[in-house]
This record gives sequence, structure tokens and C-alpha cells, in this order.
Amino acid sequence: MALAIISTRAQDGVDAPPVTVEVHLSNGLPGLSIVGLPETAVRESKDRVRGAIQNSHFEFPNRRITINLAPADIPKEGSRYDLPIALGVLAASGQIPVEELDQYEFIGELALSGVLRPVHGVLPVSLHTRRAGRRLICPTENEAEAALVDAGNVYTAGHLSDVCAHLAGSLQLSCARHATPSATGPLTDMGQVQGQSAARRALEVAAAGGHNLLMCGPPGTGKTMLASCLPGILPELNEQQALEVASIASLCGERDISKQWAQRPFRTPHHTTSAVALVGGSTHPRPGEISRAHHGVLFLDELPEFERRSLEVLREPLESGRIVISRAARQSEFPAQFQLIAAMNPCPCGYLGDNSGRCRCSPGLISRYHSRLSGPLLDRIDLHIDVPRQPLTLLQKDQTVEDSATVRTRVCQAHAVQQQRSGKLNARLDANDIEAHCNLSEADASILQKAIDKLSMSSRSYHRALKLARTIADLDQSAVISTAHLTEALSYHQRDPGRIHAII
Repeated sequence: MALAIISTRAQDGVDAPPVTVEVHLSNGLPGLSIVGLPETAVRESKDRVRGAIQNSHFEFPNRRITINLAPADIPKEGSRYDLPIALGVLAASGQIPVEELDQYEFIGELALSGVLRPVHGVLPVSLHTRRAGRRLICPTENEAEAALVDAGNVYTAGHLSDVCAHLAGSLQLSCARHATPSATGPLTDMGQVQGQSAARRALEVAAAGGHNLLMCGPPGTGKTMLASCLPGILPELNEQQALEVASIASLCGERDISKQWAQRPFRTPHHTTSAVALVGGSTHPRPGEISRAHHGVLFLDELPEFERRSLEVLREPLESGRIVISRAARQSEFPAQFQLIAAMNPCPCGYLGDNSGRCRCSPGLISRYHSRLSGPLLDRIDLHIDVPRQPLTLLQKDQTVEDSATVRTRVCQAHAVQQQRSGKLNARLDANDIEAHCNLSEADASILQKAIDKLSMSSRSYHRALKLARTIADLDQSAVISTAHLTEALSYHQRDPGRIHAII
């Protein structure tokens, strides 16, 4: 036949829209043209395909070949189309049978020798192929990643000739072997943290409700160590969440995804990270740090040292849980339901309020330091806590502190209560949910009103206090919010940098 149709998939954010590779052979001067909005790597595939076909002992047709990548309005990028294009040329020239082609989808890069090379973003392709009721043929090196979805419908091959033999019935490709995900322990166990009982409590509250947390304290007080404990006290990801996290890792070209299966991401970008690196972007949008922290933790150490523009891009994802990257030719959306944990020093030298008295920063210098963080950003951080320097005698005591497993049990119980009550964590409650699940007694409502007046709380701060109180009540397994729960929630309210000057 002179026309062959092969199914494959493109990449659009974490989605994998279907692409049909139509190959037509016609009379005329020999040549090969690719249409359908191909990028440079796709246009270059004609040379790789020609070499792979000839070195696999097939004949490259000496005719005019037109390849259409449909739909034409989706940009096609990368080398993932090499294998479907080569199979389309062989099928159109009658060198391989076409009866079963509609049952498969193909993806992979071809070497000039015909060897199949791995490509990025195979996991989303495997997921959507299963939903479409087809089987996927991909390079052998992508086996572990593609098999995370459905190993029984994934076939792997190492050479173009192997794929052709499978389609001809002379060789049976092996099904992908499902790799058993290996669990790893937490970065740091809570049992290693000595002292800092208030910070430990705040970290547990943040984990229980999915709240954002800002820690402020001198250098060496354990802020980074506390942040690294958070993934260890969060529940494991469910299957759907694990697939979303693994899909993003696949798009970023990470290997051995199965070794991180069901583990919460913990991203720690340096303070020199640009805004584009945080949210994602470039000509062809790629996930940034906030998307790579999806369903996990984004830890920003030395928060005021980040560029102001880099920090401001966090405001919308913190509210919506997603990021939309728009370019002139296309628009891509990535998930970004991350938990922000930030750390900072109280002043440029880091020792404001410390008992050592070594701070000599002027009020103006301190004010400029704190002004690097905008009010709207700070207003989106639910818990603000101080992490002071601990006396050496306290650190040397043989204290019995709870480990991550013990704290995690309470956090998992609180998560279960919230999912059963509203289907979401307390940090994601909207105004209607707050009205339904965060009721206060008349006396507590009066206390909250006084706090609003005294602390000049915004409407967002008011809702944040109610959600925090609801989380604290859930940790106590209480159906109602008591005065103790509300007062503890108010204690985590944003500190006024102006009041710090009184310490000097």
C-alpha cells in the first residue's frame, strides 16, 4: 500500500495527546518531507530514519515520501517520532504487515544503526496508551518507567528489526517487567532533633494540614534539619499521586523513577535560582522546581536572598496549585500542589535577638532586609515561627524525643479525618468549606475578632487562622475547635518586622 498510519503521542505539559503519523508514497522525484508543525529535531529524523532502515537490512523507498504529523496544530518536538516514522515508511512500502498496526502505539529514537534509544516522558505516554486500549512499544531502556503503569501492555525492543519481526509474527517481543518500587527512609528522622519543641510542634501542624511554614532564627539552630524531617512525617503518596509525581520526573529526564515511587519530593533550590527555573519555562515549556515538588515539599533556605521576582512567582501557584506557562505558539499547564517550607535569618548578620548580643545591624538595615519579602507572599504562609538558639545544656541532655514514625501516625490520622470530612486537606479549604467545618463558639469568635483588630489581620489571615485551628483540633481528634486550638493558631500569625526593632 502507498499509505500507512502509525499511532504515537506528543508531549504537552504532563499530558500526552495522540499524534497520527501518516506516511504517503507517491511518484515523482525522490525525497522526504515532514509536515505538521515539526521542530528541528523532528525534521532531522529523516536522516536518522534513512540510516536506520538501510542498516536494518530494509530498502529505503526511492520515491517521493510525504509524512504528515496530525493534528497539525500541535508542535512536534524531540526524537520520539523516529520509530513511528520508520515503521510508517516500511508499512507504506509493503515491507512489514499493516494488519495489527492499529493495536499499538510506538515511541523511540533511532540510531543510524537501527538501535532504539530512550526518550523522555515515556510514563505519560504509557498511561494514556493504556487508557486508549492499545499496547505500547518503546525502547528497552525505558522499560522500568513505562512498566509502572501497566507492564502487561508494554513491549520493549532494542532494535528496529526486532519491532518489525514482532509485527510480522516471526519474533515475540518480551513484555516489560514490572519493577518493584523500593522505599527509602526519610532524609532526617525527627528523633535526631534535640530541643526546639515549639518548632517540632509547628512542623507537625504544618504536615497535618498541608500548611506552609516560615522559620526564622539565627544560623545553626536547626532550621534546615527540621525542614528535611517533613517528608518523613507525611503519608505515602497514593497511586494516582505517585503517577503524577513520576510523570513530572519522567518529563525532566530522571532515571530510576521506580526507586522513588510513592516518596514525597523534597526540592531545595539554591537562592540564586531564577524565576524561570522555579516555575518552569524556556521555548518549549518544561517543569520548574515548584512542579517537581508537586505533592511534596519545596524548601527555600535563606528566603530573603532569593530575587524578589523569583519569590513573587510563587504567589499564584500557592493559591491555585498549578502553573500555566504561556508562549506565543503554545500554552502548557503543570501541576504545582506543593508545600512551601522557608527559612530565614532575623537580620542580615543573623543574630538579632540572640543572647550573645553580637548583632550590630541598624534598624534601617533590618528593615531593608525584611522588605525583600513582600506582604502578599508572607500572607500566603500559614505558620510563622521563631527558631532560637538552644542552650548547650539542653542539647546535652538525654531526652526522649518522638521519632518520625510516631509523629507520622498522628499526621496520617489527621489526613484521614480531613479527607473523610471535606475530601481535601485543611490548607486547601475554600470559603464555603471554612463556613461549614470551622465553626467557633461565641466566646472564641470574640477572641478572634479582637485578634483581627489588634494584629490588623487580612481576610486571608482570618481564614488562615480558622484553617490552622481546624488542623490543630484534628490532631487532638476533636470534632470542635476549642479556645486552646484557636489561641495556638493565632500564635503562628505573621510577626511584624517593625516590632523586631524594639529588641535592639
